[in-house]
Amino acid sequence: MSHLDQISKHLSLKAAQVEAAVKLLDEGNTIPFIARYRKEMTGSLDEEQLRQVQREVERLRSLDERRATVLSSIEEQGKLSDELREKILAAETMTALEDLYAPYKPKRRTRASIAREHGLQPLADLILAQPREGPSPEQAAEGFLTEEIKTVEEALAGARDIVAEVIADDANVRQAVRGRALKFSAMNVEQTGDAADERKVYELYYQFESRVDHLKPHQVLAVNRGEKEKILKVRIATHENNWKSQIQRHYRPDPASPFASQLEAAVQDSAERLLLPAIERDVRRALTETAETHAIHVFAENLRALLGQPPIAGQTVLGIDPGYRTGCKLAVVDPTGKLVETGTIYPHEPQKQREEALETLLGLVKKHGINLIAIGNGTASRETEQLAAELLKNDDPSVRAARYMITNEAGASVYSASPLARAELPHLDVSLRGAVSIARRVQDPLSELVKIDPKSIGIGLYQHDVDQNELGRTLSGVVESVVNWVGVDVNTASPALLTYVSGIGPKLAAAVVTFRDDNGPFNSREALKNVPKLGGKTFEQAAGFLRIPQGEEPLDATAIHPESYAIARVALQRANIQPEMSLVEQRRALALMRHEIGLPKLAEELGCGVPTLTDILDNLARPGRDPRSDTPAPILRQDVLKMEDLTPGMILKGTVRNVVDFGAFVDIGVKQDGLLHRTKIPRDKQLKVGDVIEVEILRVEVERGRIGLSWVGYHGRSVHKS
Repeated sequence: MSHLDQISKHLSLKAAQVEAAVKLLDEGNTIPFIARYRKEMTGSLDEEQLRQVQREVERLRSLDERRATVLSSIEEQGKLSDELREKILAAETMTALEDLYAPYKPKRRTRASIAREHGLQPLADLILAQPREGPSPEQAAEGFLTEEIKTVEEALAGARDIVAEVIADDANVRQAVRGRALKFSAMNVEQTGDAADERKVYELYYQFESRVDHLKPHQVLAVNRGEKEKILKVRIATHENNWKSQIQRHYRPDPASPFASQLEAAVQDSAERLLLPAIERDVRRALTETAETHAIHVFAENLRALLGQPPIAGQTVLGIDPGYRTGCKLAVVDPTGKLVETGTIYPHEPQKQREEALETLLGLVKKHGINLIAIGNGTASRETEQLAAELLKNDDPSVRAARYMITNEAGASVYSASPLARAELPHLDVSLRGAVSIARRVQDPLSELVKIDPKSIGIGLYQHDVDQNELGRTLSGVVESVVNWVGVDVNTASPALLTYVSGIGPKLAAAVVTFRDDNGPFNSREALKNVPKLGGKTFEQAAGFLRIPQGEEPLDATAIHPESYAIARVALQRANIQPEMSLVEQRRALALMRHEIGLPKLAEELGCGVPTLTDILDNLARPGRDPRSDTPAPILRQDVLKMEDLTPGMILKGTVRNVVDFGAFVDIGVKQDGLLHRTKIPRDKQLKVGDVIEVEILRVEVERGRIGLSWVGYHGRSVHKS
């Protein structure tokens, strides 16, 4: 079966779709570009489907490379039969390939290899053959005594070692036993004798047992971490019935053979010493890979939702990075994100300069016309929230009109010390850069969060325990996906944001910004071709995702690709759209044209596909639209709640901060996020980070800092799904 056939079968896609996608990827096209501008070629595969195709192609090509190595190795040993070659060529997974290679893989000296060196292979062959006639095992073994093998029992033991290794290396046996173990084995976990788990983080697993196919991903990752920290001891137990029956399908002792007891002993030794330990490693590896894949997926979805949160445009924002001893760092940014003033106040312990802090804040609000106060959710955040709530009770109308919100500050300190922050804010102290980041990420979450390593944003589960390379690759793909979904204003974008634009990358992003700084704003997409090293292929990949508002060409402000401008202009002519028409009138004209002519006929007349034409007409109807505008705005507050104010039955509106396997953590405006357990979420609802929902307080445990929530209502949002 060809790669294309395997991928189309595995992903339930048409072979033609897979073939087109692979061809486009091999030609150097990016996934966002293919998904947006090559829909006719791929049958409108979305980004997630394209990434799945890409992963499968890479997996199969890697498998082919390993297959070639295996074939070459076995051939060099002179052991490659036609039957074995066919099996190796037919292997569809790396595990199946390695099982076939196991008997021929160069090994360190083993008990079996030493026995072979002593000439005991023929005796092992007798045990495997189980003859019913002939000499007894002891009589047969006498013919193999040497200076190294002095007794009959030594000879038989060495022969059994060879048989044990043959059984353990048998691909059919390994596959069968592994399959049973993955279904029916049990994970047994217990606390190690001298373990120090002072916070009782792993208390649930001190005495824990579960069938492996019933384990949840977060349980696997928790156990793995506890084992790594030497707090837990883990064992995979496979019942004898599950492994013995599979081995005896291929190596069954014949009661009529005098060698039956020798084979039975070899089977037992093979299982206990070689096969089951290897199978246990296989099961642990499979469980971990599945759990990590799930955890990375959860992290990716949380990141996608976080990056897709709507910007709060047109606001002058005061960012506060709260703290106790070192004070609360302040940064005021204007509606464009430009830093206009910084400062520090000390309202909390140990200085307790609360009145002076309020006076400073009041002065900043009046001086700069601050509309919104963004407070980081780290240390002293809730005490600072109380300060903001007190400030907003001031009788001054300009102050009373302001609002505050709690912002996830994860990664702000990482950004503050980064080379990018030093380049953007060279004259600012590191401690103040965090406040600038907090303020700006409210104005435009995407533009600010792309400056931070996604792994530092803190919206995952067990993120440090999963494959870091795969996590980084997946999260980078999410950022790339969201950036290109939203589009980028090339005249205001930072190098960090431009880096994720289709086809650009870090070096070219820096070149674009340098060219912009030296020559002024770009007045057209076409002018991008003047940037050094931005060639035709790069322009093709990037142009549709770069926006130029108020440029020479109105279409440059849309997601319509320059290659389709001619089609867009003809469509405007066919709809009789005139420059003086309002946007509402233009939309009516476009809708009328679609209705009267019909998309299939119009697409045929214009020489393009229906998917491309649909996108063009949608962009003409809503030029410059930010797709994040469809999502609900963050909750802005003027007063503050404390945990002590909460009572069971109270209904509150909250924002989803993190989504994990067992539920969602919801910010309801108090110091501690509440847990909305998965059993309290309707089955038809899939929550995302940033969702605004209504919840009911079920229970409040002030001492333990825990709040239990129940579902009330959903305010809805539309989140980009690649």
